[in-house]
Amino acid sequence: MDAVDFAQYLYKELRTREQDLAMALARGSAKTYEEYRTLVGEIQGLSYARSEMKALLEKTDNDIEELFSSKNDS
Repeated sequence: MDAVDFAQYLYKELRTREQDLAMALARGSAKTYEEYRTLVGEIQGLSYARSEMKALLEKTDNDIEELFSSKNDS
């Protein structure tokens, strides 16, 4: 699996999780305010992660390969 395939897979997984949580929230699964805040916080985090992944996916394959390899070198 190359970096682009990995990024695409992860993006889809993040989107699925975000949609599942949004549906749970809409169904009223949060019984307390704390549970509600936890769900909303996770949705916000997933949304941010997806937007970052989307930005990466819009780059060329070489740019993504460079980014992933430079992060591993640190």
